[in-house]
Amino acid sequence: MSLRYAYNTNGAANHRLADAVAIIADAGYDGVALTLDHHHLDPMEEGWERRAEALARDLSARNLGCVIETGARYLLDPRAKHEPTLLTPSAEGRDRRVAFLNRATDIGAILGAEAVSFWAGVPRPGVEREQAKSWLREGVERVLAHAAARGVTAALEPEPGMLVETVDDWSALDLPGLTLALDLGHLLVTGEREPAAAVREFAPHLGTVAIEDMARGTHIHLPFGEGDMDIPACLDALEGIDFSRLVCVELSRESHRADTMIPQSLQWLRACRASAQAA
Repeated sequence: MSLRYAYNTNGAANHRLADAVAIIADAGYDGVALTLDHHHLDPMEEGWERRAEALARDLSARNLGCVIETGARYLLDPRAKHEPTLLTPSAEGRDRRVAFLNRATDIGAILGAEAVSFWAGVPRPGVEREQAKSWLREGVERVLAHAAARGVTAALEPEPGMLVETVDDWSALDLPGLTLALDLGHLLVTGEREPAAAVREFAPHLGTVAIEDMARGTHIHLPFGEGDMDIPACLDALEGIDFSRLVCVELSRESHRADTMIPQSLQWLRACRASAQAA
């Protein structure tokens, strides 16, 4: 089977969303990983439902699939990156994060998204780890209930430096219905698994997969060919498990040259597969 690729709009932050979608489609991708943000379908702004329906029509006309990403930095608090989270000490803050994730799920339902990806967050100073785990579990259970009601896959992403940092942390949650949002590059940062091995190990649990290049131990998303990732092995592993969902290219630092990086990334991946098949 052929893998299906998407491009994350956090790597096209200087483009209007409609323009980014057009460039992604014209490059030949199979889908869009939509990072909801103030400039890309703001989920907190009046009229979000109408705009989501318009985007759904555009994606359908272009035969593009979709994954919803929720990692916007300052969407909920302009003065504190990523805050509030599911681990924020105030109940009001945690409620705001859950409300945002539920809204993201509503948008995912409108778009027919394959998954809604989210992360745990970083415990604030003074918060005990066990308390943070309790808040996380409570919040994720609320998100899962809403996702189940809307028929949307909820996927938690281990993120370097966060409470859920590794795939083992994800496993420890042991929450029915929660899938794994696996960013292959993060495995090189934490050193917990080789990325291809993790694909095979967690195959039954994958809700969505992100791919990029990465240097070992350094959390910087790099263009393909500039890091230490064995991309061919990762693609082999994904094909080996018959992964049919979108494989999302995430180059969040490349917005300043998105016009070239969007097509170039897909060309690189396709050349990589062609070389492997020829060999």
